[in-house]
Amino acid sequence: MSESRNLKDAYSLILEAIDVGVYRPGDRLVESELAERFGVSRTPIREALQRLETQSLLTRDGRSLIVSSLDHNQLAELYCVRSELEGLAARLAARHATVEEVRLLRAMVEEDRALIDDPQALSRANKRFHKQIHLASHNRYLVQQLDLVHRSMALLATTSLSFEGRGTQTLEEHGAIVEAIAASDGDAAYKALKEHISRAFETRLRQDSMSEARFSV
Repeated sequence: MSESRNLKDAYSLILEAIDVGVYRPGDRLVESELAERFGVSRTPIREALQRLETQSLLTRDGRSLIVSSLDHNQLAELYCVRSELEGLAARLAARHATVEEVRLLRAMVEEDRALIDDPQALSRANKRFHKQIHLASHNRYLVQQLDLVHRSMALLATTSLSFEGRGTQTLEEHGAIVEAIAASDGDAAYKALKEHISRAFETRLRQDSMSEARFSV
């Protein structure tokens, strides 16, 4: 296996582990432990860690590398950028999505109703739904930028879908987005997607506020 393939595999494996919560914000990543876990030599692991640090997904704590965490300002900045880019993706999807892509989006919304009581499974399904909208935009450069944004979303230790009632509300919002895309209404799709992200951000802020209140008691 080539060195470039080794590096790509090591990078993808570590990134996926962060994304699914194996490693959470504040967790220390040890080169030797990662090499053993993933069955990859230490050189590509070291290079992958350096790449993740460059992308601000990892940060230095003395001589150690830990999974980064987002403060309030960083969270607000991330959601601001995400809102605009996702809105643009929805607008372009309303213009370019094929009949088959619209059918798939509708099917996703219906199938995801079975996951209402499983926030983690619904969170994974939510990522797939948003990725499909990105692809339906048929703009490779926008998809690349959204991939970077969603990579940073992996630094959020919890999902807003665990908040009571948010799962049901999310699927209603997804449905409205899909129908706007199906109607080729770019303005409505843009607005529906931006409102969806805004409500998700508001829910996350509420979660953080409640968590801080518990710790201060």
